[in-house]
Amino acid sequence: PLSELRHMPGSGSDGTEDSDSSAEREQTNSSESDGNVPKRQRLTRASTRLSQSSQDLKRAADHDESPPLTPTGNAPSSESELDISSPNASHDESQAKDQANRDSDKDLSHRPKRRRCHETYNFNMKCPTPGCNSLGHLTGKHERHFAVSGCPLYHNLSADECKVKAISREKQEEEVKGQEESNSRHATRHQTPTSKQSRYKEQVAEMRKGRNSSLQKEQKEKHMEHRQTHGNTREPLLENITSEYDLELFRKAQARASEDLEKLRIQGQITEGSNMIKTILFGRYELDTWYHSPYPEEYARLGRLYVCEFCLKYMKSQTILRRHMAKCVWKHPPGDEVYRKGSISVFEVDGKKNKIYCQNLCLLAKLFLDHKTLYYDVEPFLFYVMTEADNTGCHLVGYFSKEKNSFLNYNVSCILTMPQYMRQGFGKMLIDFSYLLSKVEEKVGSPERPLSDLGLISYRSYWKEVLLRYMYNFQGKEISIKEISQETAVNPVDIVSTLQSLQMLKYWKGKHLVLKRQDLIDEWKAKEIKRGNSNKTIDPTSLKWTPPKGT
Repeated sequence: PLSELRHMPGSGSDGTEDSDSSAEREQTNSSESDGNVPKRQRLTRASTRLSQSSQDLKRAADHDESPPLTPTGNAPSSESELDISSPNASHDESQAKDQANRDSDKDLSHRPKRRRCHETYNFNMKCPTPGCNSLGHLTGKHERHFAVSGCPLYHNLSADECKVKAISREKQEEEVKGQEESNSRHATRHQTPTSKQSRYKEQVAEMRKGRNSSLQKEQKEKHMEHRQTHGNTREPLLENITSEYDLELFRKAQARASEDLEKLRIQGQITEGSNMIKTILFGRYELDTWYHSPYPEEYARLGRLYVCEFCLKYMKSQTILRRHMAKCVWKHPPGDEVYRKGSISVFEVDGKKNKIYCQNLCLLAKLFLDHKTLYYDVEPFLFYVMTEADNTGCHLVGYFSKEKNSFLNYNVSCILTMPQYMRQGFGKMLIDFSYLLSKVEEKVGSPERPLSDLGLISYRSYWKEVLLRYMYNFQGKEISIKEISQETAVNPVDIVSTLQSLQMLKYWKGKHLVLKRQDLIDEWKAKEIKRGNSNKTIDPTSLKWTPPKGT
């Protein structure tokens, strides 16, 4: 009867097997071991029920083309899962059902672990700062941290102090944002600072005047004691070194950088401690990297890379680098030397002819650039590599890449000065050289956007210097932005933005007027005289170059 067929083996309401069905299985097993019982007698009530259910499934399959489901709720992977009318159906199916129940229990017990996998991984990680419990974050927005960049203890702060600073920073950002929205409508009309901006500038000047010019003896002793106690495991004490205003600006920059690294780590673009090169050995310098570069995984996971400074080949160990340097015949970049003055040279390298060198150069540059996306497709570009020569060879100073055929007349696609040559004037030399090529081509050039933070600073400084030099030498009465652009090869958009930042562009009676601010010009001229005849300038007469023909 149907009432007897409702109880399947292993399907009791309390999660245990029925005693009758288990007894029947034992009887079946014993009969199988004897080998004397006919196969016909091995069919139990459970096998009868399963055979009926198989017939129902087949009838349902006739009406519905979708495959029937197994006891776990998934479609069968083979026809053998549907074959349940074998002579040993009782024993085989009871084992199959028990195994299926165990598999389903495993699946159900494993699903929450999958959800907590990322969380468990994070809690297993630990901040490398000695004595830190990984609680708190420099931004004040996260409960835990796993890197030195977000460690409050490393920055000589507590988690509560970071939260208080975060709240105050948010309030200041809201106030600044509100002021910008109110002033955005009249930004084109009011080129002069508003009264609020003038008052804020005066407040900043007063705060900066209040800083101590030198540390007192007790403060010096405190700083030295802190340094001797903690060494490189803690950030040096920064109090009383500069004004409170500048120190707060530095803290904001640290928090912002830490937040950016936290976002990259959550997105999986970088993982702290693995797949990110920390340092590279480049010539006689050991350089700390700033960003992630897509080197092959077997090299990236080492954390330290050894790079030949001439051919830019990357290696795993110093022994391999030593052997390579003994055999490497390169002493300068491949390509044509198009500029030489003193010890400074510039080589033009074609990405199509020297593909491996240009790819290695792009991978090296990505370690110090945030917005760079070009690594392997280097054939449409020309690379202008600046070097400084000595008795051992031509050492890489920096480079910029340029499209062979730029639709928007970009004269620079990517530009980099190596960290050991920064703040020495080489960045402006690279920019000046790119505009010199645009002048020879009789074109107006502009760098490709977006610019990196350091690149934007360098370009703004260069444009300011070019405009002030033009104003100093200009003897006429009316200045035309078009004439400035044709003479300097700077894009008119960049000229206008620079004039606005210098407050030398005024809207008056329906016209934009360029004001010649003599104070800024005199200040620039004084710096030029103080700088003297520096070698960090590009001499147009030393250029030996003809524009390449379009391909």
